[in-house]
Amino acid sequence: MYIQTTLLAAGVLPLAYGLPAPQLTYEENKGPVGGISAPLPSFTGAAGDLRGSADLQGGVASRPPTSGGDNAIVENPQLVNGQEADPKLGLYLNFNSADPPQPLRGELGGTDPGPRTYQYEKLNPDLYAPPGTDTGDVPNAMWPMGLSHNRPGTGKQGGWARQQNMAVLPNAKEMAGVDMRLEPHSYRELHWHTSAEWALVLKGSVRVAAMNEDGASYVDDVTAGDVWYFPPGIPHSLQGLDEGAEFLLVFDDGAFSEDETFLASEMMLRSPKEVWAKDFQSDVSALDNIPDDQKYIFKGTPAPADITKQNVTGSGGFLSGPSAYTYHWSQQEFHNTTGGSVKILDPVTFPIAEMFSAALVVLEPGALREVHWHTTSDEWSYFLQGSARITVFKAPAASRTFDFTAGDVGYIAQAAGHYVENTGTEDVIFLEVLQAKKFGDISASQWFALTPRQIVKDTLNLTDEVLDRLPKDKTYIKPGNANLTAIAVTGNANATTGNANVSRSLSARERNGRSN
Repeated sequence: MYIQTTLLAAGVLPLAYGLPAPQLTYEENKGPVGGISAPLPSFTGAAGDLRGSADLQGGVASRPPTSGGDNAIVENPQLVNGQEADPKLGLYLNFNSADPPQPLRGELGGTDPGPRTYQYEKLNPDLYAPPGTDTGDVPNAMWPMGLSHNRPGTGKQGGWARQQNMAVLPNAKEMAGVDMRLEPHSYRELHWHTSAEWALVLKGSVRVAAMNEDGASYVDDVTAGDVWYFPPGIPHSLQGLDEGAEFLLVFDDGAFSEDETFLASEMMLRSPKEVWAKDFQSDVSALDNIPDDQKYIFKGTPAPADITKQNVTGSGGFLSGPSAYTYHWSQQEFHNTTGGSVKILDPVTFPIAEMFSAALVVLEPGALREVHWHTTSDEWSYFLQGSARITVFKAPAASRTFDFTAGDVGYIAQAAGHYVENTGTEDVIFLEVLQAKKFGDISASQWFALTPRQIVKDTLNLTDEVLDRLPKDKTYIKPGNANLTAIAVTGNANATTGNANVSRSLSARERNGRSN
């Protein structure tokens, strides 16, 4: 910027180059609204009164005209495929082609003359024009990380962090999340938490280092798709390696705040130097250069490529195997099935993370993470790629459908029925995290299949033909038609032939990281 300003002043660059960029443009309602026709005239000084006359009070003022002015009529509302279908079909409505969208489903709803910003409605069609099956009140189950405050690190371009907790998603009582970025060689400084920390590396690589209460040390490198876990109170540090890193942190406390972390630099500042000199068995002068503020996220010395140079051990030894704080999940292959892939990580194979269980799921276009619920744990989810929707069923008779895209957090209470449906034209990738000793759920279709048939028929009026198709083994994923409105014409939601503009989804071989 300094170079551009200097060249502009010298006349080397044209004036237009130095003008500010235009503001963000987005689609919204135009014309009169709220009795105002913008833009108003410009004035060079103050004019007019701030308050009106008492003669304008109701019963005193003359009756205003109620027609012929700024009306609320929406002429020729533009509808998208599926919008005129039976609302109880609950078809996904792709509003991207609507200008503007309208909150109509069959005979339900009405037009919307504004004020409004169309992008919100296009991202959240199931909130704007909800399925006819949605009813009652359900706590908000979605938060976009893109709306979270982004806290930069200290110093020059060290990284940043943003978080989701109960402050922004009040129903997320048992878990909170942090999205953190470390530039190459940057640290998340030496620290610890009152909560347990489970992490998935999203991009790049990180060197983790820690020590437990027995003085056993640990250092390891993790890369995209790998996981680490630190129990409450375990001190640790994180450093982005040569290509930097971004990772997702999940904590077992919905009220967790990244800003309330115990930091080594702050601890040094908050106790007398005399105490530290005694604790370190050193001269007070040796403490003259301790930081005068917290380090938080900051640039550091590049980590040596040879990790053994940082493997510092004492009599407590080095942690490994079941006691290790990392799990190289990226090297675990997916379980592949029709419609997508899934892999699970829980204390069965990662025992140190005794109450964290997770599934990484890939759904092909039109596919469904089957209707299910979790018996003992809330579910915290994060969408890594693609778009999807979830309907949450809350007892006794309420449900609400939420839409998700990359970077969104989902939260579903324990025992609440739900599904995840891919609503896009590419694979959707998402993470499910539970507070459980083993990952598990109740599959609705499997339950009906394993219940005496007459009970199901008497209760739900389902036919033998339907019940014959229900799986007695859990399937996790159900394939579906990528054309999400085709059922309105064909009556079949299971045909897998999509429309022509559906992008090729990842093959099972590609999901497992193998080349063709």
